Amino acid sequence: MTVPARSSASPRTFPRVSYLVKELERALRARIDEILQPFELTAVQYTALSVLSLHAGMSSAQLARRSFVSPQAAHEMVGALERRGLIRRKLDSEGGRALSIFLTPRGERTLTHCEDRVDALESSFLRAFSAREQSQFRTMLRTGRDAVRVEEGPGERVTMAATPKARRASRVGR
Repeated sequence: MTVPARSSASPRTFPRVSYLVKELERALRARIDEILQPFELTAVQYTALSVLSLHAGMSSAQLARRSFVSPQAAHEMVGALERRGLIRRKLDSEGGRALSIFLTPRGERTLTHCEDRVDALESSFLRAFSAREQSQFRTMLRTGRDAVRVEEGPGERVTMAATPKARRASRVGR
């Protein structure tokens, strides 16, 4: 269904892309919540473990940004994950006050079990697409994400793929 736009731009198409993206996010989130329940993890905690597997040694503030939570929420989450033995903190090797966060062996095992199940969910979701379409879909999602990102500071965009390792990981679908 299209409706003429109020300006000289092309006509609006319904449902809006933003609505479809939100529907997909909610459906995936509900399934991921189901997957994580036996591990007593929230989606945010799973995200944090995933981020730490790619960026060991980051600070709580860095983890907050990459896990899409406030610094206060990250502080509580880090404490909960540490009490469960999934992560450990140690003083930053550069002598600052910041604590670096690492996965423990238990955290790595838990993450592996969760990722196996999330991989199966993604495979199920993507099976209707060819390999080429899957690659294009990932590219389109990244391009759209980057186009609407809010700037963090003068001339800097917040990006998950800021480091070469993270860019490599995002290319392989992590």
